[in-house]
Amino acid sequence: MAEYVILVNSEDVPIGLEEKVRCHMPDGRLHRAFTALLFDDSGRLALARRSPEKMLWPGYWDGTFASHPREGETYVSSSQRRMPEEMGCTCDMDYLFKFEYHAGYRDVGSENEICAVLMGIVRTSEVEIVPDEITQVRWLGSDELASEASNAPETFCPWMLLALHLLDRSDAAMLQRHSDILRRWTSSGIKNTMKSASDAHLAESQWRLIQ
Repeated sequence: MAEYVILVNSEDVPIGLEEKVRCHMPDGRLHRAFTALLFDDSGRLALARRSPEKMLWPGYWDGTFASHPREGETYVSSSQRRMPEEMGCTCDMDYLFKFEYHAGYRDVGSENEICAVLMGIVRTSEVEIVPDEITQVRWLGSDELASEASNAPETFCPWMLLALHLLDRSDAAMLQRHSDILRRWTSSGIKNTMKSASDAHLAESQWRLIQ
């Protein structure tokens, strides 16, 4: 059955619906999406390797999971629906910020999205791989991930790198609530590394933070 995503204008105001695959063609239309970052109590981030069957960025390392809100859903409610379908667990999710980007994947298609960044905290034992969605999960600290992103930026999804680069621009209340975790991911060194890694995928003119 066809899946539809929410088309939006540059201010994230809904303007209609479109079939998901058609929105992911090389000149794909701007639509809503989210990327979710799940951390454990020690501040490690769960990275998920995308299935080789994915149309775009197959086999790449992503943030924990990413998807698209359906009509009538908020960014948070859509992430809570999608989480057990991809990660086999549930937890409370918090909205951090959003950005717009347009990144092409070879000559196959593109992501043209206003992407909300969300976070939650789970126990590592609660996360289970769901077949056909991801093939592997790893838990990495900020310094470990920064080292890998610096050495091999081409192995990571561009929206994940941008989300981590912009993490210090999160809602002030969320930065305070999750300060024990987020302060490890918002240092200037981590921020600059993620920016450099994202430059391997798309130019700075192809993305913007939405205030």
